[in-house]
Amino acid sequence: MKLTKLTITSALIFALLPWNLFAAKEIRIGVIYPLSGNFAAAGRQLRAGAELAAEIANKTMNLDMSMAKAKGIASMDGAQIKLIFKDHEANPTLGADLAKKLVLDDKVDGLMGCYHSSVTKTVSAVAEQYGVPMINGTSTSPALTKRGFKWFWRTTPHDKWFTKDLFELIKGLQEGKVRGVSAVSKSSLGKISAACEKTEWGSHVCSLIEGFAPEYGLKLRKSMLYSAKSADLSSEVRSLKNSRPDAMLFASYTSDAILMMKTLKAQKANPKLIWGQNAGFEKPEFVKTLGDATLGVLTRTVFLPKVVEIKPIAGKVNALYKERAGVDFNGASARAFTAVQAWAHVLENAGSTSPTAIQKASNQLDISGNELVVPWAGIQFSSEGEEIGQNTKGSGLIGQYQKQSDGSIAMEIVYPFDVASADMIYPLPSF
Repeated sequence: MKLTKLTITSALIFALLPWNLFAAKEIRIGVIYPLSGNFAAAGRQLRAGAELAAEIANKTMNLDMSMAKAKGIASMDGAQIKLIFKDHEANPTLGADLAKKLVLDDKVDGLMGCYHSSVTKTVSAVAEQYGVPMINGTSTSPALTKRGFKWFWRTTPHDKWFTKDLFELIKGLQEGKVRGVSAVSKSSLGKISAACEKTEWGSHVCSLIEGFAPEYGLKLRKSMLYSAKSADLSSEVRSLKNSRPDAMLFASYTSDAILMMKTLKAQKANPKLIWGQNAGFEKPEFVKTLGDATLGVLTRTVFLPKVVEIKPIAGKVNALYKERAGVDFNGASARAFTAVQAWAHVLENAGSTSPTAIQKASNQLDISGNELVVPWAGIQFSSEGEEIGQNTKGSGLIGQYQKQSDGSIAMEIVYPFDVASADMIYPLPSF
């Protein structure tokens, strides 16, 4: 082939041009999770959920989700979502430092995280300072959406909603609304005690329990805060036991939830109801370590494998997650998936990585519940009132550990009452 001067010049120009002018743009999202230490197991599940959602958004897949219909973000010529993970080690100060590095050095287009509400609090403050959009999927302290922030949105329901669900369950027990349980008198289920780990999250849960108890006509016998890193919870359990409650309520992470249950068993505590505020009470390690001691224990959540019986899309995506992680979705990993899904919708609607375009798209977001793996009515953020940036269409479940026909232990849905998947075990079996 004869090369002309024009051909050679064109080739040189092409070679010198930046390659990314001809490739799909990469959308960089900084994801700050606990990936080491006591919370490494939770971090792995969160990461697997987020990565699965990004994979679906970046490909075309046979799923009834709009983000699965195009390869990448169609409004940005197939731009691919890249998640950049950082480990905050459950340290709020480190989380804030990582957020600054992601914004200033990695030039991320947005942020996501952080599981621990205390870390989300500092990271979101950095996002607000620099005008970087942040979508939170798994932190549940109510205070996070009461700060009037303009660059922070939360997809998950928060602890006020989840805690109220527990009190509605107790009310339902008293009124005979719970599947498989006759009405329980208020005199036999009217006294409660609570123990919560003392970070941002646990402290809020305890304050909510203190507020809801009198509203529902229950007597709070004991309310305490403890360190999640405690090596011995004997005195705390002794104090709980001595308060003689009908129900014990907890907000605990994985290691302290397991230690709390072991100590309750060792001291032969015998409450009629034990409820955990998600987190450690829902992790696979909880059942793996404690076995039959978990039977009858309740925990709030937003996802249980039983959800697949009422949501086919949840079954399909859960199967993909199980291939990746080796376990079913739980409340945390399903919400991590959903947060990236929200990011995909926001980016599609924004058509740009401009912060103001993303801000506008977030404020106008409206995802149908039919597309979600969690049993919510959808995702739509509040833009006015007390809770700016809070999803107004989320909801919770309460699950109970029960023995299955094959001898395994799994959670059954006991609340809401109209979607209960099994009779509730009440009272709690003795240890």
